[in-house]
Amino acid sequence: MEAFNNLVSVVNGWVWGPYMLVFLVGTGVYLTLRLVFLQVRMLPFALKQAFGKHPNNDGAEGDVSHFGALMTALSATIGTGNIVGVATAVVLGGAGAVFWMWFSAFFGMATKYAEAVLAVKYRVVNSKGEMSGGPMYYIERGCNLKWLAIAFAVFGTIASFGIGSSVQANSVAGSLQASFGVEPWITGVVLTVFTGFVVLGGIQGITKASSVIVPVMAVVYVLGGLLVILSNFEAAGAAIAKIFHDAFTWEAGFGGALGTMIRYGVARGVFSNEAGLGSGPIAAAAAKTDHPGRQALVSMTGTFLDTMVVCSITGIVLVMGLTLNPTDLVAAGVKGAALTTQTFEFLLPGFGGYIVTFGLVFFAYSTILGWCYFGEKCSAYVFGDGFVHTYRIVYVATVMLGTIVSLDLVWNLADTFNGLMAIPNLIGLVLLAGVVVKETKDFVAKRKSGELP
Repeated sequence: MEAFNNLVSVVNGWVWGPYMLVFLVGTGVYLTLRLVFLQVRMLPFALKQAFGKHPNNDGAEGDVSHFGALMTALSATIGTGNIVGVATAVVLGGAGAVFWMWFSAFFGMATKYAEAVLAVKYRVVNSKGEMSGGPMYYIERGCNLKWLAIAFAVFGTIASFGIGSSVQANSVAGSLQASFGVEPWITGVVLTVFTGFVVLGGIQGITKASSVIVPVMAVVYVLGGLLVILSNFEAAGAAIAKIFHDAFTWEAGFGGALGTMIRYGVARGVFSNEAGLGSGPIAAAAAKTDHPGRQALVSMTGTFLDTMVVCSITGIVLVMGLTLNPTDLVAAGVKGAALTTQTFEFLLPGFGGYIVTFGLVFFAYSTILGWCYFGEKCSAYVFGDGFVHTYRIVYVATVMLGTIVSLDLVWNLADTFNGLMAIPNLIGLVLLAGVVVKETKDFVAKRKSGELP
């Protein structure tokens, strides 16, 4: 088993290696240029679409609102990566890694936009009368590459059982045991019951839960992080200066060389916001919308909120803590969620640690919900709509399993298949970039003519 785990680790290192990161960011750069920096020009309008009401969409095709689709996507992307992933990037890559997370997210916004345009354009109505879409559909229908579409769906199904359910449940159990002494099996039972209650209701149940959980958890975590930053305002200014300074120096502060800093910053940024991996457009395809371009702008804001807002809070606080107290934590080998928790507690004694515990628990739980929807759509593409009920039962069971077993191998496998999802998706995005540009121009033209609001 150890030999197999080592083999998986080697494969994982290749999947998430420099070539993949160049492919991910390069696709974002290419789309940004083709779309003439749309993520800058139209971000204010996109945010308005995400959080405003659009009467014309009430009768449009789709299963959920713009906001509901965004919250479902964010429920999966705002997860443990915002806490654990950022901590890994800062420790291994240095303070400058935070800048490179922002860098990847900036171009990732164009990628996420393109994914959603294609997801809505090529979506279909399944046998249950629900919308189904995502990379498997635009790769098949847009690129005529059925085998590549199946590969994506298989990778997505396998990844969902690890990164979506068992690994997240394990994080919740570990956090509650460390903070409050709750036995993992108790956490497992509660999580399993709540997860089953929500996901058995399908996209409507997941969207309703996500539309409540995601805004609350994000606001609480961001406000808590801002409290930590404002309570140590001078240190915050120094931390931000250090992030920009170290981003372009050959020595990356707490981490290693410039290449290492860029690698971890970009990798953990992508891991957090999932731009290019192909999961988000599965949720976007369910949205009620009058044009693919409108929902795509809404989806684009997810990357902005995930990395530019939530991850930034974690990153700045971590750099503050490691600047003020670098030896006690790093030298002691503290990492991951523990590093973020102890840093928040160090900067805001008596309260800071609970902010991270709250965030970790609800971020992980929301990820469990969101990834169930992604996984069931991928499995339905491969095995048919009738397989969905079986998938949900197995998925809920892996939540309980994740709280009581060691998951090193499961984590490595899930991470690998999560990365493998990106390969067919990015190929599809590059091949269909012209379609994305055409749909964007059509949306802009119809808005100018008054045909669309």
